[in-house]
Amino acid sequence: MSAESLEKIARNKNVARAAARQLSMEQLNKLAEVINEVIEQKQEEERRRQEEESVKARKLEEIREAINDAGLSLDDLVGEQPRRRRGRPPKNKQADS
Repeated sequence: MSAESLEKIARNKNVARAAARQLSMEQLNKLAEVINEVIEQKQEEERRRQEEESVKARKLEEIREAINDAGLSLDDLVGEQPRRRRGRPPKNKQADS
């Protein structure tokens, strides 16, 4: 089943009913179990992702505080960035006469 057909079923009850008519009760129950497992896995992945983001944000804030406490700025850490050349190089080099 394609993602598009799953989206149609998810958006419209009538489409879901029509698809369900093609399945037996046993198949529908099995489908419900599988979908519930997938939903639980997706929720767990989302919880883990949010936890990782909050840990990252917490660490970033700690680093910012340490930088401020040391009296440094980001410019002190990064240093001067090399300047980028603008423009295009000449297509043909001309010999000096």
